[in-house]
Amino acid sequence: MGLTGKLVAAIEFRAGGDLFHELFTHKPHHVSTTSPEKVQGCDLHEGEFGKVGSRICWRYTHEGKEKTAKQLIQAIDEEKKSIEFKMLEGDLMKLYKDFLITIHIDTKDGIDLVTWTLEYETLHDDVEHPISLLSFFIDMTKDIESHHLQKA
Repeated sequence: MGLTGKLVAAIEFRAGGDLFHELFTHKPHHVSTTSPEKVQGCDLHEGEFGKVGSRICWRYTHEGKEKTAKQLIQAIDEEKKSIEFKMLEGDLMKLYKDFLITIHIDTKDGIDLVTWTLEYETLHDDVEHPISLLSFFIDMTKDIESHHLQKA
């Protein structure tokens, strides 16, 4: 029996929360342009980008290793600027029974925050919590911000 967990990080995003939500919801295949050292591609396997029920596959580099993640777009809320990705296949599923990634944009006092939430259940008690993956998402968010601020 594995352990269940939830990790959350909120990062200030000066390039605009709408831009970030649009990128991950409707143009995830452009993430590799904004953070090429971390993300090498996002391919559509079924459905349409930005549509619930679609299946996508990420190619990324984490901890110096090339990895993949096949995901189902489980939910999108345009009003709340959130999207949920349910992990189906890939490297993470060798360690986790369930893995859900939610990206949510909050605006407080004129400041946009990108909030990453990782909810998971490990396959075994000795599997580490995905803290390095959360750090990966924080760093990727900063790369995307830098990319867009340089263009402005």
